[in-house]
Order: sequence, then C-alpha cells, then structure tokens
Amino acid sequence: MTISYQEIQPLVIKNVPIEKWKEIISTNLPQREKYIGDNQTFFFSQFIGQILGTSEDEDEYYNELFELVHHENLQLILLSENLDKTIANDRFQSIQQVLLINQKEKGLSVNRFVAFLDGLIPKSENSAMHRHLRIKMIEVFKAFEKHHKAGFNDKDFRRVLVDLIKWSWNHLDQWLASCSVETKMPRVLWYGDASKSEAYFLYYLQLVGCDLILYHPAKKDIFKGFGLEISKSLVYNNSYQSDPEPFPKERKKRSSTVAFKATRQMDQVLHHDSSQLYKSWQFRDYIPMSLTLKTTYDEIFLLSREKAFIRPNFYVENGIVHIPVLFAKVAGVTTNQNEYWSRMHELIRDDYALLINQFPFTAEVNVNFYYHYHHALNNEGKLDASKLIESNWWPYSFLPSGLQYGLAEAISRLCEKPFLLKRNGEKEEDVQLYLLQQASKIPKKIIELLQKFDYSQAVPRIVLYNNEMNGSLSRSDAALLLLLNEMGVDLILYHPAGHNDVEQYITEDKFDVHRLDEMCFELGFKQSLGFRDLVKSKLFKFLGE
Repeated sequence: MTISYQEIQPLVIKNVPIEKWKEIISTNLPQREKYIGDNQTFFFSQFIGQILGTSEDEDEYYNELFELVHHENLQLILLSENLDKTIANDRFQSIQQVLLINQKEKGLSVNRFVAFLDGLIPKSENSAMHRHLRIKMIEVFKAFEKHHKAGFNDKDFRRVLVDLIKWSWNHLDQWLASCSVETKMPRVLWYGDASKSEAYFLYYLQLVGCDLILYHPAKKDIFKGFGLEISKSLVYNNSYQSDPEPFPKERKKRSSTVAFKATRQMDQVLHHDSSQLYKSWQFRDYIPMSLTLKTTYDEIFLLSREKAFIRPNFYVENGIVHIPVLFAKVAGVTTNQNEYWSRMHELIRDDYALLINQFPFTAEVNVNFYYHYHHALNNEGKLDASKLIESNWWPYSFLPSGLQYGLAEAISRLCEKPFLLKRNGEKEEDVQLYLLQQASKIPKKIIELLQKFDYSQAVPRIVLYNNEMNGSLSRSDAALLLLLNEMGVDLILYHPAGHNDVEQYITEDKFDVHRLDEMCFELGFKQSLGFRDLVKSKLFKFLGE
C-alpha cells in the first residue's frame, strides 16, 4: 500500500486490556487499526501504557522487566537507563544564543522561538515528518508556558530546552533514521522516576507518535507531577507497591515459596486498605494526613486511649492515611486538683507520649531558606515532596523512605495553607519560608516519637505544661506544633493560668480551647500522685468507665 501524505497524525489506541498490550505493541503499524492515508494526512495507531505498582512477587516483577527489554518481538528501547547526556559545544552555544535573543526581546512567542531553533531540531528526509517534529516541539513549549507563569524566563526552562535538543539528536533522530514511519515508530520503555526534563522529553516522544510503556513500582505518575496530561491506552494498577530498585541487569535467581505467595495473597484479602484488620506497619510507605477533631474536655481522655483506626472518620484512600487527631488547650484547673493531675498523668504515662514542660523547646533557625523554598516548588507553586527530599539541605535522609516522604508531604501542606499568624508586616511567603526553616530542625526526641508511629495504631501524643515559670512558648514552638498536627500527632497544651500562649501564634480555629473551673497561677508541675491522691481523684472509677 503506497501512502501519500503531507501531515502525520498518531491516534492513541483506547481501552487495551492488560493481557493484550504486548501483542499490540509488537505489531507494525500496517497491522494495527486506524492505519490510513488520505493524500493529506497519514493516520496510524499508537500505544501509550502505564503499569503502576508491583506484583505480589517482586522478583517476578523485575524478571518481567528484564525480559521485556530482551524480547525479540517487542523490540523495546530502554530509555530510562540509557539517556545520552552529551552535547556538541557548537550546538550548546547556539542554544545559548537563542536564549539571549529571548531575553533581549523580553520573551518570544512560541512560534518565533521555534523558528530561531531552526537547525537545532533534528531534520528528516520525509518532509511530513520534518514538519511534524517542529509542530510537536511547539506543542511541548506551549505546555511549558501553560504550567510556568514566567514562561521561557522560568528558572528551569534553560535546562529543559538543552535536554530536549540534546536527547532529540542523541536518541529520537537516530531512531527515526533507522525505521520508516509508514512501518514502525520507536517503542520506548521507561522505568521509575523522571526529572522535569525527562518528563518533557517523554511528552515530546508521545506527541511525535512513539509507543511508550511506563513502569513505576511506587505507583507514581511521572507526568502528573509536572502538570502534563497524555491520553493512555492502558493504566494498570498492581496490588502492591515499593520503592524503585535499580533496573535488573540479569534475571533474579530467587524464587518465592508457596508459603510466601500464600501469605501475600492472604494479606491482600485480609489486610487491604478498607479491612480494618491492619497488620503492623502496613502503611509504612503511605502519607499521613490529619483530621483535627472537635471534642469536649472529657472526650480528650476517651479518644486518646483509642488507636487511630478506631477513632471516628479514620480511613485509607489512594495511599493516604487520614488520621483523626486531638489539638486542644486546657485553660485553668478543675476544682478537684487531684482529678486534674491524675487525668494529665494518664495522658503522659505511656510509651507514645512525650511531656514538655520547659519552653521554648525548639530553636530558631536563622538560615535564609529563600533559595531552598523556591527550588522545591512545583509548577503549581506548591512545595514538591520529592524535591524536598532530594535537596542537599534535607536533614532527614537517615529516616526510612516512607517516613521521609510523609514528613515532606506534611511540610508541603503546612506551607501551602499556613495557620501561623503573620507578624511585623509579613507577607504570606515570609510565613511559608519561616515554616520551612523551622521544619528543617525537629528535635531528636520528637523525631524518635515519629519513628514509633504506626499510622493505624497508637497515636503519638505530646503534652505541654506551661505555668509561665518554666519559660514562654515561642513562635518556633508553635511552628513545630503545626507540623506535628499535620503528621497526625495528638497535642494537648495545659495552661493553669489560662493566659494566651499558643493563641499568639496560631489561628484559633486550628485547635479547641477547654476552660476549666478555676484559673491557678504559678502552679508547679506535680511529678507524681500518691495513693491518697488517686483515691481522692476517683481515678479508679474513671479508669473503669
């Protein structure tokens, strides 16, 4: 069949079953559906697949990846492990000249920008493909402009542009030279994470018409984080997920036992996200997100005993554990002070509780985080958890990766909608910078408390006792309390005199205030209760309720 055309239009195949994708991707274009030329436009079918998570046997999952790149019929190009990052100096200098022109003219239009890139975008002897490559490069730049307020003046554009040109020559140009568009387009396999430049290059490849199959064992959509949207033939979610391992260079020789597979299957049946039969550390790689409960004073002591999954409105969805938590201030004391002390001691006497009765308990961080903050923003102007973790200043790299990511996500939420009150003419960005600064220095005892936190089980608790003889609660203390609230930690602040402390720093809709019978000044902390105190406080009856 001879095809005459002036334009090229790839059409993404829709609704491909998981068991059919290899059969489709291994066929050449004439054998696929929607293959037609009408003297104007050449249409051909394109496959875009995304496989998220791992199978129950991770060894089998990585063996499958190994076999994909060695499968004779599939002829997949493993790009993620083989990006050629070299660039000719004259080509690099030409790119710099175009960027200077853009700067002098205070921003070129997309079409003019691509016109200045003539000679830097690979050519093709096929005139329709030659035009197609430029049209699709224009679409890539339009997508970048759409998601970056500064457009081509964005701090990341130079890097993305250099990489797009570099990889277009080092890879796409060579692939197209070795195949005919009427017969076969490149078939590309990408595994694991992608930088912004890599995501934009993959976006370009799919616009051009390459087949793409994307694997990510941690169920991460590498396009979504950069605001890029593509049509897909297949999106398949495996039941399990894990952090990416290096791409396999050989088949794994280990084989799972029958008992191991049975255990994984049993976990899937009994310990899924909605089962409420949660095993220890089932959600260690999930993101904790708090829901602050509004309670009565008495409910503080009832709910604090309950594990997270027993509390009202606990649920797990899309890799996020929603944890109902307490954030309350107890102002004043009860008429029966023994009852007041016994209830407080009930809160602080288990392994998941930490008492703070000296203030401030945090230190002010005076390092300027302006660069760190802006370097970690995504296209939507929100702190990106992955960028935070990858930053050279990130102080929590020693923590398990799941906890690191949960902490980074909490910091992102904390800064996105700050509940810390502004002061001295601060702008919102100043408050966000301050919160990020303070989040970089969490005290060791509190880090250890977070490491004990199994999100569906016992909720860590911090009890603060402020009698104004033991120092003053500081703004840096309040910033850390907000972060701990985001992480799902219970916070109970006692102030027997009932004066404002946390109210000076945090918006009052963020926590409950319970006012007791009397205001008591300079009331020293009572370290322990004697037997008579326990009897007077009716603690035995209280524990039996």
